[in-house]
Amino acid sequence: MTGTLGMTHPRSVELVPPTLRTIPEAVTANIAIARARTRSRIMAVVKADGYGHGAGAIAHTAVAAGAEWLGTTDVAEAISLRATGLTVPILTWLNPSGVDAEAAAIARIDIAVGSLDELEALLKQNASSPVRIHLHMDTGMAREGCPAHEWDALIPRARQGQRRGKVRVVGLMGHLPLADHADPEANAPAVWRMRQARRAVIEAGFDEPLTHLAATSATLTDPATHFGMVRFGAGLVGIDPSETAELHAASRLTAPVAHSAIVKAGTPVGYSGTYVTDTSTNLSVLPLGYADGIPREISPAAFVEIHGRRHLVVGRVSMDQIVIDTGADHVPPGTTATVFGPKDGVTPTIHDWARWAGTIPHTIVTGIGSRVKRTIT
Repeated sequence: MTGTLGMTHPRSVELVPPTLRTIPEAVTANIAIARARTRSRIMAVVKADGYGHGAGAIAHTAVAAGAEWLGTTDVAEAISLRATGLTVPILTWLNPSGVDAEAAAIARIDIAVGSLDELEALLKQNASSPVRIHLHMDTGMAREGCPAHEWDALIPRARQGQRRGKVRVVGLMGHLPLADHADPEANAPAVWRMRQARRAVIEAGFDEPLTHLAATSATLTDPATHFGMVRFGAGLVGIDPSETAELHAASRLTAPVAHSAIVKAGTPVGYSGTYVTDTSTNLSVLPLGYADGIPREISPAAFVEIHGRRHLVVGRVSMDQIVIDTGADHVPPGTTATVFGPKDGVTPTIHDWARWAGTIPHTIVTGIGSRVKRTIT
């Protein structure tokens, strides 16, 4: 142990702010894995700012790697991607603020329509050209999409809208409620519903629509769900909800040590003193907290990596900081700690953090706050 008991080490270097680095090579590798699992077209879904990794960077990398389509939450996100020079088809399927038909038509944005109300809202508008739509059917999720008992109303009304030049039905989509099970039998009912919907659309006089049902899990595990296109979203950044494929983590979160001190045995750490040191030890502070996306409730196993060594996170996570116990190692301010990154045997991964927090890795990467600097390696 070096230093003087209780001594606070002043900052002697300029601190690099907490930084989330996106790794494009990982996205490229993950697209290659998806391509090896399917013969269908690949839509790269970049909603939630590319799962927290930067929608533009992820989208450009995915398209360069072979993705033929992009998917977003709403038209505004899609238009932002268009502004970066992307010309591939883009589909949006939530649009919580409604759809501006003219904006969608001008920017060549496809819109998913999952109810008669959504369709009527489009048909009431006047656009310079027909809005391309994908009929969104409920195939077992009961979350979004048109229920089967309303297909007989939605499909003919869409046909009328197409004849009037208001819309053009080009696609058909649904969701798999049990795809994460990686069990084709669990997916079979949704596949059957999707086939029924496709048959109904064709019998109504439409050309065969581009049909898509599978997201990341089913892309990797069940070819029967692939139809004409698969939607690969979480998989782009290294998350496989089915836990069947070795995907590549597409980000690394680092933070500088902002403060270090030696404390006595029996020192309570953090709010409420939920952790008490059992020996004299070095403690360091990282300027990241729950306001930055570090889960407040984590298990005592949580750690970060510094210079190839693991150091436990101790005490409660604060809004702006966490404390790590570095034992006999004095870690001076400015030293970089890796909070998560690609799997290498020492560095924690987003899957580790999800396990420590009792959640899924999606919430870890999408929860990283705006105070964290973003960059691309």
